[in-house]
Amino acid sequence: MKQQICILGSTGSIGTQALDVVRQHPDRYEVYALTANNSVDKLVEQAREFHPAAVVVANEDRYEELKQKLSDLPDIKAYAGKAALNEIVEADPIDAVLASMVGYAGLEPTINAIKAHKKICLANKETLVVAGELILSLVEQHHAPLLPVDSEHSAIFQCLVGEDMNKVDKILLTCSGGPFRNYTEEQLSTVTAADALRHPTWKMGAKITIDSATLMNKGFEVMEARWLFGVPAERIQVLIHPQSVVHSGVQFMDGAVKAQLGVPDMRLPIQYAFSYPQRLSLDGERLDLFTTGHLDFFEPDPKKFRCLGLAYEAIRRGGNMPCILNAANEVVNLAFREGRCTFHQIPEIIGDTMAHASFDASPTLDVYRLSDLEARRIATELLGRA
Repeated sequence: MKQQICILGSTGSIGTQALDVVRQHPDRYEVYALTANNSVDKLVEQAREFHPAAVVVANEDRYEELKQKLSDLPDIKAYAGKAALNEIVEADPIDAVLASMVGYAGLEPTINAIKAHKKICLANKETLVVAGELILSLVEQHHAPLLPVDSEHSAIFQCLVGEDMNKVDKILLTCSGGPFRNYTEEQLSTVTAADALRHPTWKMGAKITIDSATLMNKGFEVMEARWLFGVPAERIQVLIHPQSVVHSGVQFMDGAVKAQLGVPDMRLPIQYAFSYPQRLSLDGERLDLFTTGHLDFFEPDPKKFRCLGLAYEAIRRGGNMPCILNAANEVVNLAFREGRCTFHQIPEIIGDTMAHASFDASPTLDVYRLSDLEARRIATELLGRA
């Protein structure tokens, strides 16, 4: 039988590439539900091609537009709003949920999918960043498979297949370094969002591309790796690797290092999460080691990329601090994209928000909700004074 897939965030970069995987394997996968935040036209286009049972637009103001544009397809049910997102993932026919919504908004639908015992293909970083301990507890309680989709975490996962986790010495987490890896601190003081959005390797959404430029994205991935693989943060080493050929690796206690290599193509980790433990064919470019040339690895500069240090601080403090970090980052990331703050102000405002927000060492889901709101308010106020 075909695996029924629900894609949270189908109009984004990950979602559209996941649909290409479905196109390549129509005998194995079928789309049950598609969701988007605002992109109604793209959502309708996808619905007409894949004929899901349901589509959801998070923005309730766009519901009538969505419903009208699908009025000639009565078999596709249209819904809107946060409650609909939370409920659609629980539908009985769904086998797997691809959690690819951007930001904190992806947390609660993912929690509901876990409680409904669905396989979670996790591309939403913030789910583990904000509430890693809670998510892992729910995964164990509800016996819901959790498979990473981020290219780095998929690489680590692939390296660990068949291995004993007790033998892991450290995780080697690679990153391209973003567009500013060779900039001086003086040059960084004048960069714009347009500069930051010109990523040298990956084609991603705007928010994650800015996070890649500040290396906050890599800080988030350290947090994810900590929860996914049970390795403490001090044993997760970040390496800037401009060629983006080695997607990450693992060093074992005997000194052996295993790494996963490939071209930058997110369809591979998406498909592997869908098909695990099987590997399927995938059309696309192949890595040619004869033409790859040299591979470089070096440590990030903590003075230039303070966001990475803030992420490690949030991990060290634990509790709701990663949630505070994430909320503040979402506020200043948007502000930078809109020209309301400078590149250097991003870590300054995040750090000040972490210093002023209420700390809770043992947060519940309600505490996470309140912490998210408080941190956003503080960061917004700090932006107004900047």
